[in-house]
Amino acid sequence: QLVESGGGLAQPGGSLRLSCAASEVTLDYFNVVWFRQAPGKEREGVSCISGHDDAAHYSDSVKGRFTISRDNHTVYLQMDRLKPEDTAQYICGADYSLICEALLTNNPRDMDYSGKGTLVTVSS
Repeated sequence: QLVESGGGLAQPGGSLRLSCAASEVTLDYFNVVWFRQAPGKEREGVSCISGHDDAAHYSDSVKGRFTISRDNHTVYLQMDRLKPEDTAQYICGADYSLICEALLTNNPRDMDYSGKGTLVTVSS
């Protein structure tokens, strides 16, 4: 089970930092993905960090604005220059076997571990 935190209300242009932590395992060496799901829209994999070398992967929609990182068994998603279209439920998933390129289009519920999500609302 993964636990996400850090969501909330932010103004356009503002920042939030999301956290993803595990209660039963350490996320070190896991590939960890941040997904988002907005009402009426398809789920989108926005970022992944490799468990092999901590290489970061981003969708085009967030590249240059979001930064994924790993520290002290927790994976973070720093979200800067937020836009109203970033409003969504953000869910993290962790998988030991599949690589990031495959995980970004995966379903978090099919991964080794996933969380319930944290809500991000970007509005003035």
